[in-house]
Amino acid sequence: MTQIINLNKMRKSRKRAEKEQQAAENRRTFGRTKQEKQKAKQEAEKLSSFLDGHKRDRD
Repeated sequence: MTQIINLNKMRKSRKRAEKEQQAAENRRTFGRTKQEKQKAKQEAEKLSSFLDGHKRDRD
């Protein structure tokens, strides 16, 4: 004989697991420290100024 399960509990537990997985992905994507954010910003500014300094003048 099979095991009796409550479908509401299964649905809720599956939804909780999906939310936890999404939270883990968000932590990986957006969970950077302040120093990492500042370093990335500085690198972007440096690259931008480098590219701006090497543009050709349109005459």
